[in-house]
Amino acid sequence: MHNQDQALIFESSTPGRIGYSLPEMDVQELDLASLLPEGYLREEEAELPEVSELDIMRHYTALSKRNHGLDSGFYPLGSCTMKYNPKINENVARYNGFAHVHPLQDESSVQGALGLLYDLQEHLIEITGMDEVTLQSAAGAHGEWTGLMLIRAYHEANGDMKRTKVIVPDSAHGTNPASATIAGFDTITVKSTDQGLVDLEDLRRVVGEDTAALMLTNPNTLGLFEEEILEIAEIVHQAGGKVYYDGANLNAVLSKARPGDMGFDVVHLNLHKTFTGPHGGGGPGSGPVGVKADLIPFLPKPIISKRGEEFVLDYDRPQSIGRVKPFYGNFGINVRAYTYIRSMGPDGLKAVTEYAVLNANYMMRRLAEHYDLPFEKHCKHEFVLSGKRQKKLGVRTLDIAKRLLDFGYHPPTIYFPLNVEECIMIEPTETESKETLDSFVDIMIQIAKEAEENPEVVQEAPHTTVVGRLDETMAARKPILKFQKK
Repeated sequence: MHNQDQALIFESSTPGRIGYSLPEMDVQELDLASLLPEGYLREEEAELPEVSELDIMRHYTALSKRNHGLDSGFYPLGSCTMKYNPKINENVARYNGFAHVHPLQDESSVQGALGLLYDLQEHLIEITGMDEVTLQSAAGAHGEWTGLMLIRAYHEANGDMKRTKVIVPDSAHGTNPASATIAGFDTITVKSTDQGLVDLEDLRRVVGEDTAALMLTNPNTLGLFEEEILEIAEIVHQAGGKVYYDGANLNAVLSKARPGDMGFDVVHLNLHKTFTGPHGGGGPGSGPVGVKADLIPFLPKPIISKRGEEFVLDYDRPQSIGRVKPFYGNFGINVRAYTYIRSMGPDGLKAVTEYAVLNANYMMRRLAEHYDLPFEKHCKHEFVLSGKRQKKLGVRTLDIAKRLLDFGYHPPTIYFPLNVEECIMIEPTETESKETLDSFVDIMIQIAKEAEENPEVVQEAPHTTVVGRLDETMAARKPILKFQKK
């Protein structure tokens, strides 16, 4: 056993120690043997560690120190928008009237909750330039699938059964082609120009009578704004297709430009990105979908509507694609996003865009002397570097990412998008200070110098983490998925 931070609770077990105290059962004990099929009941007691409550607390506190989160350090994951989650959001989400409602309550008893959701829909309609919004989708990729199912239902309702293709740029998020495939479409790739934008001539080549939709995020995954977006939308619309907006990068244009004004017909939003809901294990997410008027009939039901002064769940949607998520979607995340929007206000949301873009361009220009910059033009909220220069010295982008761990930073996104060799994608968001940005940039510059002068220190990183350099091939092919006693 190493020090207390290294110790695992299973190795600290001492017979007779108890870390919990439960009240006596006040309900009739069930006869599990009569409820479960034979073979599903244990014949012996589970071999669980016997530890005190103090042992348990120290164990999980030590494990928490091994995690990296927004509250513990800079998290510049490109395309993920890992921005600070204001604590006021958590406080509001814990109000009794929100935290303790039950999804099966009668509508008349949850008017406050329904009113908040209705108001959130209205705010998102205004922010995106859409005509209606559903809050059901659980997160981003689920919102993509929902939006594509709406487009599919629209074409089928018009008897246009030949539209089986969804076009995605070569810089697209990996979820785009995956969502299209799950929705029953085939995918076609449209190339990027040497400027990192959609190649209009290639788009004209791939659109046709079988085009159901083009999936696009603007700015794109390279952090570049698609300046010809109106012409892109017109090309797809003339072919009879719909234009879908992946809202992953909305943080770059919030209150400055609206997808609905760019020609998009469908948009999904990531409330756990742009609107500060927690990510991942701290989630879940929320992926509302907004649509233009001709797609409203197909939205998932129920839609939260207002009749007079009453908020209701509207199930009268005969062309609806049906439910995509039980009840009201991920309600707690929606409450957090609503709190953020109301506390920021229009001017605050506009400032989000301005500072996010300023921060990204500041970092990009400082790092451009030390790493290859594939695209010289100003970026939006994120930017990509290339580690080709370091690769020639024997240091890969992966090595650079691992070396960052030694300095307490979560690495940026690497090797994505795929059309940039040795890609490093950085998104600082608007919530980080100049001091934080400078500190990260200084370390990136130091690592670039190490690649020139002492490449071994980068190639063998990390040196200071609890777990050292992993054999990634073995980890992928033969992962160890359960605790093993020493």
